[in-house]
Amino acid sequence: MSAARRASEQVPEGTGLAKPPSTGMFPLGYKEAASQWWNSITPTIAERNVISCIPYLREAIASGTSSATEVPSAEHPGQAETSAKIDPYGPRVWKSTLVKLSGKNRGLNEFSVERVGEDVDDTLVMLHGYGAGLGFYYKNFESLSRAKGWKLYALDWLGMGNSTRPPFRVCAKDPAAKITEAENWFIDALEEWRKIRKIEKFTLLGHSLGGYLSVSYALKYPGHINKLILASPVGIPEDPYAVNADMPEPTESTFQDEFTVDQQTTTESHSNGGFNGNKKVQHQEAKKRPYPSWLVWLWDANVSPFSIVRLAGPLGPRLASGWTSRRFNHLTPEEKQTLHDYAYSIFRQRGSGEYVLPYLLAPGAHARRPVINRIHRVGRQVITPATETEPAVKETGFPIVFMYGENDWMDVAGGLAAEQKLKEAKAKILANATEEEKKKENGDAKVIIVSRAGHHLYLDNPDEFNQYIRKEQEDTRRRTLQEKALS
Repeated sequence: MSAARRASEQVPEGTGLAKPPSTGMFPLGYKEAASQWWNSITPTIAERNVISCIPYLREAIASGTSSATEVPSAEHPGQAETSAKIDPYGPRVWKSTLVKLSGKNRGLNEFSVERVGEDVDDTLVMLHGYGAGLGFYYKNFESLSRAKGWKLYALDWLGMGNSTRPPFRVCAKDPAAKITEAENWFIDALEEWRKIRKIEKFTLLGHSLGGYLSVSYALKYPGHINKLILASPVGIPEDPYAVNADMPEPTESTFQDEFTVDQQTTTESHSNGGFNGNKKVQHQEAKKRPYPSWLVWLWDANVSPFSIVRLAGPLGPRLASGWTSRRFNHLTPEEKQTLHDYAYSIFRQRGSGEYVLPYLLAPGAHARRPVINRIHRVGRQVITPATETEPAVKETGFPIVFMYGENDWMDVAGGLAAEQKLKEAKAKILANATEEEKKKENGDAKVIIVSRAGHHLYLDNPDEFNQYIRKEQEDTRRRTLQEKALS
């Protein structure tokens, strides 16, 4: 599905991020940029300020029952509790910590929410996209932690957000081995975190690159996922340039809309139909725009957009405003400024995990190892190899949900194709399955379209996004209780 149309009008000037007329690519002025650069807050404080916007936790702070310095964040590891008096779904514990991993300078920034006094049977793990951070989910944490029996975790990928930033290196020489090594750099850290937290099975939600890496995790570490939710995942469709060329230059993509489309336009309704249930998607014709040679060269040279922000020094906030002013202009002025500060605090940190981009994706966000070519193996891996006395234990499938924004620049056709592949794989298995195997079969797949939303659907239309995720939580909860009753 093609991305949202470019906005024709600029929103009124807010109190935080100053905006010139809508024709400006970088709305923040030079003087304001230099001031922000000189007085910029630390990444951990920027994260704390975002977390302070979470409903009920925000009210607890305002009422004086929890001071701002007690808000859990990377700056102040620990926890805060919202009482049932303020929080109708409480009491809940909101906790932040850095989970240390093996090796030098390896650790994952973790934020969690748990209802007090309840047994935890189900776990939701939320993973962000490229160059982002867990704070971007701030409009989802409260709603998705309401369900009984659930504990919510959000993580910053290794080398991103406020996780530690060890040097990112790929030593392999073979192209396929390079991709595998790059993927493993992230998913091995996720698996080590899972073992530290002693989580046997969990629901995994990944956005964009986080969705791509979630698929890679499911394939390498089978037996630990009970549901996979891919929110506007990158890298699903196959592009012959990205797969076969040393330096691909795809002829069509809407990747540029991530940086140019006004978010107020994205959060408007543009389509005449959706794909939830039996409704059909009405596609807009994909935009065709070849990438300039300089952009291809920068991509191949692994010059990340964040390195440009860092090199810009006092002009860094101005460059960052080119993205944040469009991405967050549907929010209140206060939250828009808070998200700008948070985003810039992430962008300006030492480069690490961001350098994975050209190893996994070609210009235009086309995967070098497309998900569509391996999605049918997700949920069908061997957990325990066969022995002389025992047969192999294999996964029997699990639900996989593809979610896209109505005005997403990521092509929903990739999700529809993946859904079809998964259903065909299930039908093939059931055709030769025993009655016992049919009873154990859990595979399922569907595509959901979130209205008035683009690529960042969790932030563009959080109410609808949260509603869909809560329904998936309810479904998982029913399955969990059924399994407990039979055990």
